[in-house]
Amino acid sequence: MTTNDHIESPSVAEAAPASFVVHIPDAELEPEPLDPGQIVSGTPEVTGKVLWESPDGKQVRGIWQITPGVVTDTEANELFVVVSGRATVEVAGGETLELGPGDACVLREGDRTTWTVHETLRKAYHISL
Repeated sequence: MTTNDHIESPSVAEAAPASFVVHIPDAELEPEPLDPGQIVSGTPEVTGKVLWESPDGKQVRGIWQITPGVVTDTEANELFVVVSGRATVEVAGGETLELGPGDACVLREGDRTTWTVHETLRKAYHISL
């Protein structure tokens, strides 16, 4: 071995994925069926794709999409950026958030929300569990 050789630690390789790029508007997503109890009105459909998850499962990055309708949810600790679409998110006991393309949103773990999706909304997200 020369002094220029580099040996990568397995723990470093496992902790960090290889660098990559995804064109979010065109990414193919998989169905993620909603619990029927979450649907308030309409026939919203959810799709998504996990791009990366930490080995301990406590950090998740991905793409998520929902079609028009009204749904309820209990939120995780999440930061996301809306890529396309529009929605109004009412936080129980809190703010009403108007979301559109380019908006960054932070949701607090445990917040109870009602999402009124006006136009199919696609977002890139990071969740901390």
